[in-house]
Amino acid sequence: MVELALTLPLFFMILFGIIILGLGVFYQQQVTNAAREAARFAAVNSATARCPTVSNRTPSAPPNTYWACDPPATRWPRMTAAARDHIYAIPKSEIHVSACWSGYVDPGIDAPPMNLSTGTPNTFDDCTIGGVDPHVAPENLSCPGPVTSAGDDTASSMAASNGLMANQVTAYACYVWRPPLAGFLLIPPAITLRGVVTEAMEYQQ
Repeated sequence: MVELALTLPLFFMILFGIIILGLGVFYQQQVTNAAREAARFAAVNSATARCPTVSNRTPSAPPNTYWACDPPATRWPRMTAAARDHIYAIPKSEIHVSACWSGYVDPGIDAPPMNLSTGTPNTFDDCTIGGVDPHVAPENLSCPGPVTSAGDDTASSMAASNGLMANQVTAYACYVWRPPLAGFLLIPPAITLRGVVTEAMEYQQ
């Protein structure tokens, strides 16, 4: 009885720890998949699409059909819905998505990788979300992510059919996970899971 009383809590702690760790890995994969689907949705629904998902910057040469259908001001409802549609075993309303757009600068936005008149390379500027580079320090981003501004986006959601433009969209997805038995397992009661994925913009006919 004494040996059982000493070993049983340790056994259950290891058993439940393995189960909770597995759940955490699964949820992390779900969050990363949400970021991937959000980035893919924004890349396909570029500025030339009928209902584009857009950045805070208007294209320097917008297509005739351009309008801010899915804008940052409303936190991209269509992009967010697309990301949440691919989530399983997590409450969809608890998955939050933000995005920013990157591109070459010469000196404004929507420039090609190389200056065609001088033959010199243009500078590629990475975007930020609330002033934080999601590739470098995603752990510094809150959940939900901060609302982005024109200062976060270095490019628009424009893509060019001639391949000269190389704008990118970066999607950030997050979920605050509250592990069961957190106190028993000596782990934090809330863990923020984050995913960051970047996609190249795609031109739509």
